[in-house]
Amino acid sequence: MPTQTMKAIRLHTFGGPEVLRYEEAPVPEMGSGEVLIRVHAVGLNPPDWYAREGMPGVPPELIPALNLPMIPGTDVSGVVEAVAEDVDTFAAGDEVIGLLRFPTALQSSAYAEYVTAPASDLAHKPAAIDHVHAAGLPMSALTAWQYLIALGHDHPSPFQETPHRPVPLDRETTILINGAAGGVGHFALQLAKWKGARVIAVASGAHEEFLRELGADEVIDYTKERPEDVAADVDVVLDTVGGPHSRRFLRIIKHGGSLFPVYFGDFDEEENAKLGVTVTLTQVRSHGAQLAEIGRLVEDGTIRVAIDSTFALEDAKAAHQRAAQGHLQGKIVLTVA
Repeated sequence: MPTQTMKAIRLHTFGGPEVLRYEEAPVPEMGSGEVLIRVHAVGLNPPDWYAREGMPGVPPELIPALNLPMIPGTDVSGVVEAVAEDVDTFAAGDEVIGLLRFPTALQSSAYAEYVTAPASDLAHKPAAIDHVHAAGLPMSALTAWQYLIALGHDHPSPFQETPHRPVPLDRETTILINGAAGGVGHFALQLAKWKGARVIAVASGAHEEFLRELGADEVIDYTKERPEDVAADVDVVLDTVGGPHSRRFLRIIKHGGSLFPVYFGDFDEEENAKLGVTVTLTQVRSHGAQLAEIGRLVEDGTIRVAIDSTFALEDAKAAHQRAAQGHLQGKIVLTVA
């Protein structure tokens, strides 16, 4: 068992990357149904910096508890140190990955040497990849999976009452993925190709070779032309950027098609109905069983994890600064010595 303290990244106030402090913190205690994990790597995700900033601009009723001091992070790859008495799905020594307690807890203390996790949130780490690449999977791959393959839950989105339902992807389907080189986007591209769909990838031209290697049939360089001006007759748009500009994709979608913005924007339901386009979104949720399915696709080479950059745990500030620069190719990962 570990000692009583560990190294972790904590914030005592909300703000920019400078509020992230590398310091001693208590090792967490397991509860019923949980395991204690010795963390080897941590995947970074947008909710990490949203929480660090205190969720500015988000309605208070939609913000989970953010109690300070707080250890950020939700995505881990590591080794099981111990299990609660009622856990029989994992044992000490198992290599595991997981998206922890999301979105029930916006942050689950992953930026640390040890973290506790519900066993149901975990899957065995794919043996074909190391901890750094494995840590890049959970939130981003589950987001792509729950948007495109299987939702796996009946929880409504906090932003929309209409339930999200993935649509079948096959050889007759054309999907446009905006932000295709990023964390969610590069997994969505690979999942869509796995299902046989034709994929139009939107990203800066610097990522074209990378996207072609992942299977993109067409690449639109948004720095040179607007995708809504050059694409047409698309069945599905997955807009991983989302927000107020997502509405521009409505005009390129076939009647009966779907627009899935990962971050909701401003839409007019009457306009959507007139165009015959379904606009829905969901909020990714922890799901160990789905993560295990994704892991099997990693094992057989169907999906690969792209790493934009790695930083030591103590350099979390620099990792957040890299995230703020944008134009990521894959995932940012913290390594834990």
